[in-house]
Amino acid sequence: MVPDPSPVHRSSRHHSVDRIGPGDVIELVSDVGPVPLNVGAILFVAAENGVDISAVEATFTQRIEEIRRLRQRLVRAPWGLGRPYWVDDDRFEVGVHVSRVHCPSPGDRDTALACAVDAVTRPLPWTRPLWRSAIITDLVGGQIGLVMVMHHVLADGIGGLAVLARLVDGTDATEPPHGVAAPSSAPRPSDLLYDCVAERLDTLRRLPGAVARMRGGWSELGRGRGRRAPRCSLNVATGFRRKVVSLDVHLDEVRAVGHRLGATVNDVLLVAATGALAALLRERNEFPLELVVSVPVSARRSTTSGHLGNRVGVMPVRVPLAGTFDERLTIVAGRTRAQKTRTRGTSSALIGPILRLLAAVRLFRWFLDRQQLVNSFLTDLAGPPRQLAIAETPITSIVPITATAGNIGAAFAALSYADTLTVTIIVDPDVVPEIHTLAEALQQQFRTATE
Repeated sequence: MVPDPSPVHRSSRHHSVDRIGPGDVIELVSDVGPVPLNVGAILFVAAENGVDISAVEATFTQRIEEIRRLRQRLVRAPWGLGRPYWVDDDRFEVGVHVSRVHCPSPGDRDTALACAVDAVTRPLPWTRPLWRSAIITDLVGGQIGLVMVMHHVLADGIGGLAVLARLVDGTDATEPPHGVAAPSSAPRPSDLLYDCVAERLDTLRRLPGAVARMRGGWSELGRGRGRRAPRCSLNVATGFRRKVVSLDVHLDEVRAVGHRLGATVNDVLLVAATGALAALLRERNEFPLELVVSVPVSARRSTTSGHLGNRVGVMPVRVPLAGTFDERLTIVAGRTRAQKTRTRGTSSALIGPILRLLAAVRLFRWFLDRQQLVNSFLTDLAGPPRQLAIAETPITSIVPITATAGNIGAAFAALSYADTLTVTIIVDPDVVPEIHTLAEALQQQFRTATE
């Protein structure tokens, strides 16, 4: 497990301050669009003899209460006293965060996804812990959907998987369950001042190492070559509506495609996603030679529910659109290998200050709506390798749902679970109304790759 560098306990004489990290600050300032910067997933739960909804809900809520971060709210420090920090919410009630939602007819997967999108795209109140959950009932086949939504400042993708590990049966062995502790007192102004000064001294001491790591960050960003992405109709300022569809492919087949050409699952996803976007653009009489897709790069491989937060860089990848699937995959695999560094996620040290400056001068939303750096986003997470259960009821499928911001009309999120790779397409339907055409094109890309 990778230890979280924040919080740092400065001294026993002062109240420890649980600050958000630099990566969390980026997520915080990025939440400026019409859709909140929430992330989530829907877990489909089914059993042969039907689901005991009350038992699942009771188990689910009990385990949520045992995760301390989900009982904490975020507080902004007074000016000059450092980054925001987490404090225990002394008014926390799990029932306020968990609700039951009746799924409209026909109660199929697409209808359940629409309910989940509604939960993800509604803002979370900052006066409470930054998450919500919904239990979607009345699905076909007697199954239910468990929706978990968190603000991105709370956790990155790996952090979300750590939360999932605490909610399912067979609690993560690396993190023993620990009941619900009484709320601790909030730090005093003197504690904030002491912590702020100590942290800035630590930053100065680490400065030489940070400067050395910037070279890796520059490589991760592609060394600035061809910084502008091709112009296309997918990059239009988005509104407040989102729509998603998902499709499943066999994980082993995707791995085999990558292994054949020395590529990763993520490389295969990049080629398939851009191939689908290219097919959509051809229907619009647009013929770019390449597309640029931003891929998050985690600075850690794993974490626990006690050490969440964000430690993520970005890697923009230029994906050619001409040639066969294998030819394109060979090129992409070479490019991603060249951009990857020994210390992953170092690009955040370069882009973080720029984004915070744009937010400080209130130009961040303007920048997001007009950026010409990337055409789309792709998030890919390696999920649980075996089937999970909650309250002894199998979880049959997990569908990731992420928010898109700025002028990104279509984005992709992928999560492997057991032997299945689930890929979600997220669009603004006013920018990309052809979401089902895009899904069919993506399915065709995977068929072409595995033939």
